[in-house]
Amino acid sequence: MASQLRGNDLRQLGFPEGRAIGLALAQLQRKHLRRLSQTDQLGLLRALLDAPANFLTHLDWSHTAAALLPAPSRHIALSERKDYAVFGAEHIEPGAIHQMETAMKLPVTVAGALMPDAHHGYGLPIGGVLATDNAVIPYAVGVDIGCRMALSVFALPPKHLEQRVPELRKLLLDNTRFGGRDVFRHGQHLDHAVLSRSEFQDIPFLRNKLDTAAAQIGSSGGGNHFVEWGVVDITDPANELGVAPGQYLGLLSHSGSRGLGASVANHYTKLAKDVCQLPAEAQHLAWLGLETEAGQEYWAAMNLAGDYASACHHQIHHRLARALGEKPLAKVENHHNFAWKEHLADGREVVVHRKGATPAGAGVLGIIPGSMTAPGFIVRGRGEASSLSSASHGAGRAMSRTRAKTELGEADLRRFLRQHQVELLGGGLDEAPQAYKDIRAVMQSQTSLVDVLGSFTPRIVRMEGAV
Repeated sequence: MASQLRGNDLRQLGFPEGRAIGLALAQLQRKHLRRLSQTDQLGLLRALLDAPANFLTHLDWSHTAAALLPAPSRHIALSERKDYAVFGAEHIEPGAIHQMETAMKLPVTVAGALMPDAHHGYGLPIGGVLATDNAVIPYAVGVDIGCRMALSVFALPPKHLEQRVPELRKLLLDNTRFGGRDVFRHGQHLDHAVLSRSEFQDIPFLRNKLDTAAAQIGSSGGGNHFVEWGVVDITDPANELGVAPGQYLGLLSHSGSRGLGASVANHYTKLAKDVCQLPAEAQHLAWLGLETEAGQEYWAAMNLAGDYASACHHQIHHRLARALGEKPLAKVENHHNFAWKEHLADGREVVVHRKGATPAGAGVLGIIPGSMTAPGFIVRGRGEASSLSSASHGAGRAMSRTRAKTELGEADLRRFLRQHQVELLGGGLDEAPQAYKDIRAVMQSQTSLVDVLGSFTPRIVRMEGAV
């Protein structure tokens, strides 16, 4: 084991006074780096000092490298606020408006919109849509990268659900897993091509993430994530699903990219904050330029996480359809918490971030859920330019999780569920339906954004937690 390097050793090497020295010394305490000889440690530090930009995405040295960059290139002032569209302003809390106002002052911002389900988040508000010029903002994508909705419609009548509640309940319990530790055991996993993707080896940060991704695939997260049986009511005879108007058994899921997406979001957000230092009120909106290696790496990792989230939903629906003994008549899937390269009406290419917003381009199908006691809606986008071809991703929270836990009681929740003929497996007061806005009012605020093809009404809901 090498003798321990000290601050003076780094100063003699040429490290400037300040944060970089402390970060470097802390990294050298990691076990695999302590095994290096002092000569090798100094050689590594010299390479880092000579070309810090080459280490911006290195698993060990990204933050030290960022601290070595010239300060003038990292401090960025906000500009004059650009205009943006707001839908359902009467449903939106002041905190979300303030966050959107800040996002519209970024020098890279081109356009924006705020959806009627919007509420306060980190950086960009939940329900915020932001178009930027050749830049991606990790916290405008969100921590749960590629979080999405998926719906399967089965050729079974609603009475199948009413008559076979115990069986359908058991299918949910046997074929779903929730949270960080409750995953499918060895031998129960289903394989998927996403686990063989080259990004797990090509991107240094992802090289130790494959095992966790493989363990969690096919499972759902905690919080507001769910898998539920319910009744699909197709009302538009001209729907693109090829399903005749009427009522059917449906399976709806909501989840994201699990630990993989969270680790990508956290790593690249810290890196963005180091290389793009903004005023305190905008610090969570730090961006990575897509012309940089770090920006390209995040973009590739984000797309991998989005595809992984989709794979999780496909496995959830495959397991339950197989256990049910039915093939779905139709499927609908859409994601939010993502960034896309799109074109504005004037032809400019921009990066459109939808943090808790549903893609609603002309003819694009999606699902906008309500709460566990309120219907969700199958929609077709209208491609409204002022919303950046977006719509809400749900009803949106009316109460914070903390407030819901404080003001609502378990007995109130169970009574409310019984009144709406909904059975909840797991869950908690923070996700009580009373904590959410009125989905019908939200939908009324976005009639210019989407057309409604049908609805989904929950009946048996599975969420994280003991049953």
